[in-house]
This record gives sequence, C-alpha cells and structure tokens, in this order.
Amino acid sequence: MRIATHNVNSIRTRADRVVDWLVRSNTDVLAMQEIKCKPEQFPYKPFEDAGYTVTAHGLDQWNGVAFASRIPIEDLEIGFSGMPSFGKEGKPQVEEARAIAGTFNGVRLWSLYVPNGRTLDDPHYTYKLEWLDRLASNVAEWVEHEPDLPFALMGDFNIAPFDYDVWNIDDFAGATHVSEPERQAFEAFEQIGLRDVVRERIPTGYTYWDYQQLRFPRDEGMRIDFILGSEPFAERVTNAVIDRNERKGEAPSDHVPVVVDLTD
Repeated sequence: MRIATHNVNSIRTRADRVVDWLVRSNTDVLAMQEIKCKPEQFPYKPFEDAGYTVTAHGLDQWNGVAFASRIPIEDLEIGFSGMPSFGKEGKPQVEEARAIAGTFNGVRLWSLYVPNGRTLDDPHYTYKLEWLDRLASNVAEWVEHEPDLPFALMGDFNIAPFDYDVWNIDDFAGATHVSEPERQAFEAFEQIGLRDVVRERIPTGYTYWDYQQLRFPRDEGMRIDFILGSEPFAERVTNAVIDRNERKGEAPSDHVPVVVDLTD
C-alpha cells in the first residue's frame, strides 16, 4: 500500500494537478491538508473519475483536511478527543478543521494540519502548543491501549525539528516553527514511541518552499511535513519519497507530497 501526505494549499485551485500526481505515483491513500473549502465545495469529480473516493472536512475557505483513497475508509473520525478550539479576541471559539482519521486495510491514518502559531507572542502560538499537547495525550493512550495497531500521524506539522530543517537557522531568530517549545512538542511524539519513518530513510531535505523571494529556485526551504508512525506501522515501511519535483511546473502547492510504501 502506498500512502502519502500533501498540503495542497487550496484543492479547488489544484484538483487536476493532484489527481494527475495520484495516478502517476500510483498512490493508494492521500492525506491532504489546507483544502480550503467545505465538503460541498470540494471538486470530487476528477478524483472519482480516477477511481478515488474523497472524505473531506472543512468549515470555510481556511484550513480543512481530507483523504482521497482507492481503498474503502472505515471508522471515520473528525477531530480528536479534547481538541482545543480557537477564536480571535471577541470572536466565538471554533474547533477548526485540522484533523481527520480513517482506517484503510487495517492501517489507521490521521491527516493533520497543525496550527501555524504565527508569532511567539500571538495567542495562536499558545493554541498551537495546547493543540499538540492534547494530540500527544491521545497518541499515548492509543499506543497503550492498542500497541499492535499500525497507525500514523501524517501532515503539515508547522515545525522544523532540527536546525538543518530550514535553509538558514539565523533567519529564524525569534520566529515560530523552530522555537524550543515547538520542538519539544514534536519530540514528545517520538518519546511516546512514534518514529519519523521518512527521515529514517531520507535524513535531509525540505518539504516546503515559500512562494516569496524565489525560495524554491534558491532551495531555501523547510522540512515541516511528516509521517510519524507507530512501531507496527514503522516495521511495515519499505520505502520513502519526498517528491521535490511537484514543487515545479504550473501552479504548484508550496508543499510537496511525502510518500511511504507499506508491506501487506
């Protein structure tokens, strides 16, 4: 089974391109982030024409997560237990569309779009850390109660765990994505028992290049998209790819697909 994660950065803009990549790469299950639409606005037809079923969760033109799969989805779950809400000062708190899960041929997958954090003094940063902490608490329970379950957290974590995961750490002084609390929050998943199954095979390399300032031609990128697998999941991984070529061409996302192959 070939599975992948991709922050598509607006699926209505890139549906044909995403479907073309799915077919070319022979991917069975794709976890998408930042679909930026409600389920009723999702461009289902090109996916269905290519043999994929889409399960989407979105509230508006921001955020949003989904799966496209050639394998039936089971045990659909929207959000996780105790997932924090967020709202700007004076606005209602909303449980944003940042997490969706499903089981595919016995493998439990989560598509996650971790809050950005914005700046270190922004309420969104506190929300990000609380969101990650609550997710980690859930993961610890899953590992304890179902130690034999192959599962993975897949998506845009908006964290660069190591200095070499950004093009120049000096440019990130006082910024989010590289702060120590964020990195500790990421490390917590590995302490629980999850493995960064792509880094084990591809130690360096970026997954995101901003559209601004010629970041991609200069290779000024960040590694912020990950597949973190439980031990039973990690033991089944046979190959991994960061598909850098998908940042090229017409109207690409600023993120690229991250792919792993699993044995049956």
